[in-house]
Amino acid sequence: MNGNTVDSGMPAAGNADLRLARAALTRLMEPSDLAGMALIAVAGPVDALAFIRSGAESSAVLEQEMTAVLAETGTGRWPGLADALGRWRPRVGDLAPERDLRMLERYCGGLLIPEDPGWPRALADLQLAEPIALWMRGRVLRIPGQERCIALVGSRDSTSYGANVTGEMASTLVQRGFTVVSGGAYGIDANAHRGALAAARQDPGYWGAPASEGAVSASLAQPPTLAVMAGGVDRFYPSGNEDLLRTVTEQGCVIAEVPPGTNPTRYRFLQRNRLIAALCEVTVVVEARWRSGALNTAHHAEGLSRSVGAVPGSVYSANSAGCHRLLREGAAVCVTDAADIAELAGAAGANLAPEQEGAAALHDGLGVEDLLLLDALPLRSATTADKLSVVAGLGTASVLAGLGRLELLGLAQRQGGGWKRGS
Repeated sequence: MNGNTVDSGMPAAGNADLRLARAALTRLMEPSDLAGMALIAVAGPVDALAFIRSGAESSAVLEQEMTAVLAETGTGRWPGLADALGRWRPRVGDLAPERDLRMLERYCGGLLIPEDPGWPRALADLQLAEPIALWMRGRVLRIPGQERCIALVGSRDSTSYGANVTGEMASTLVQRGFTVVSGGAYGIDANAHRGALAAARQDPGYWGAPASEGAVSASLAQPPTLAVMAGGVDRFYPSGNEDLLRTVTEQGCVIAEVPPGTNPTRYRFLQRNRLIAALCEVTVVVEARWRSGALNTAHHAEGLSRSVGAVPGSVYSANSAGCHRLLREGAAVCVTDAADIAELAGAAGANLAPEQEGAAALHDGLGVEDLLLLDALPLRSATTADKLSVVAGLGTASVLAGLGRLELLGLAQRQGGGWKRGS
């Protein structure tokens, strides 16, 4: 892996048999194949793969144990082990996990498995539908904790309103220390990734080292954005977003539960949505039609007891009908900016980042203009008073006066010819 790759807790050596087995199983089994996950739970990845390869017609003992596991998760009758083997065995001839892992290494990527220390604990909430493994490709091979991840999703045919709102939310969330997660699709997804990448590019200190050094601090770095794909991480889909997704790999991370070379399908898109929901503390639907895939992600999040936000739009816009539906049904909370989302994620209370805790006690005494200005101040890199005027929606005179007040309180800090959040 190149010098820009952060150690994700994926050991270079580790248990090679276990890693190879899980890599192979991701090719044999479709996402959320409950029978497959039950077999892995009963036999373990290595023995499960060996049994599938063995050619045995079935096993009464294995089938009985798998039936018990499936019953515990609420799965009733199932076709049986012989039927499942009939699905998996035609793919045995295509297995080449060593090749797949070598390919990912060339792409500066790797395989993250549940036995690795960097495996996201939040995925355990999926229970039997937890992924077999995650294929990763990018600059930062690390998935932040659930409390630091926010999903921004919505329609592929987004309006200019949705695009602008998404970009602003994503950019500000990254400035606040969150990772923006989406699905790499056209519309809202693409604008979420672009907004997050723009925030990281504009902040020379984002990686915890001078930009000229080109290094990443393992203690500070987290990807500004994660793209969760329905196909292999070597196949950027849709093709119209290839340049964007390539940039995501250069600055963030692309992940998938299917191996390299796998094409996206409708089923895999729907299963991909559960991963987005599970990884994130909050899922925000920015724009969605009455029947939208983004609503599927929101319902997954609700089922996992995650917070769901929806951005209101025009009552005349079909692209906001799904958001209004979520709000009317009580499935989502109304959010209008990044501050609403951060509050929904708990950033206003016990989950405040350490650098924000001291400032929180002073916020209650600030006026409305000073609060707007404080929200506009970037955490790491400095920005100009003119830029703050645009972001905060305040006149230049109000910005300059407010900066003076915030500086006295230690909430704003001069840096070069600009201003940043005080430490």
